[in-house]
Amino acid sequence: MKFEIDVKKHKLTKFQWRVLELTFTIPLGETRTYQWVAKQLGKPGAVRAVGNALRRNPYPLIIPCHRVVKSNGDVGGYEGGSPLRKIALLELEKQIADEFKNL
Repeated sequence: MKFEIDVKKHKLTKFQWRVLELTFTIPLGETRTYQWVAKQLGKPGAVRAVGNALRRNPYPLIIPCHRVVKSNGDVGGYEGGSPLRKIALLELEKQIADEFKNL
């Protein structure tokens, strides 16, 4: 299935789109840190900018911003509701990923 996204419709910077594009590649049931995202983009000091980009994610059902967590293991913020919702979503995805591994 192919999705076409009108990047001009949403007023995001190139950096913010790069954050979202990288976040899209995080596999189901896995997480990465804000620091990991920043380093992958060649901007290791841009951890807050990564968080701000994820907060502006216009496609949260497609781009899994909830898979990005803090380096200390805390889940961090979640625009989709409380951090408890983010935890529940991550746990559900891990269960689904485990089910696929067992097929």
